[in-house]
Amino acid sequence: MDAVMTESTGSKLKWLWLAVLVIAIDLGTKAIATAMLTYGDPVPVLPSFNLTLLHNTGAAFSFLADAAGWQRWFFVALAVVVSVVLVGWLRKLKADETWTAIAIVLILGGAIGNVYDRVVHGYVVDFLHFYWQDWHFPAFNLADTAITIGAAMMIIDAFRKPAGASGDADRSN
Repeated sequence: MDAVMTESTGSKLKWLWLAVLVIAIDLGTKAIATAMLTYGDPVPVLPSFNLTLLHNTGAAFSFLADAAGWQRWFFVALAVVVSVVLVGWLRKLKADETWTAIAIVLILGGAIGNVYDRVVHGYVVDFLHFYWQDWHFPAFNLADTAITIGAAMMIIDAFRKPAGASGDADRSN
């Protein structure tokens, strides 16, 4: 029975190494940015791109950054719940769902990288800062990048799968 189940589901948990890699690179680059950059002082790298050390107490794009502090533990709890759900989803993937597995572990690695910051520092370290003239995109980090790439992969996957493929709900409704 176990052999049949493993054959049909494939063990996509083997992709967790990618989440660990995302976490290691994310935390490493945040440590380097914290050690080498002065808070709020942009370091020009390319036209329209600076390295700027910032601390984000909110969510994506500083959402809720001005809240009274409750958001720290709310976002920690949310990331833990999402991480458990993602690992459960990863375990249930079929052998041919590698694209989805990679998307899930990218999101998982990014979420854990940012939750580490929230628990240890009380904020997320951001340092990648893109801008055009007077328009500035909110600073972000490599964990945010991994989450965004994983989410984009899931969106692409939703459009590239035919209706009813891989056990998905019937998309013709």
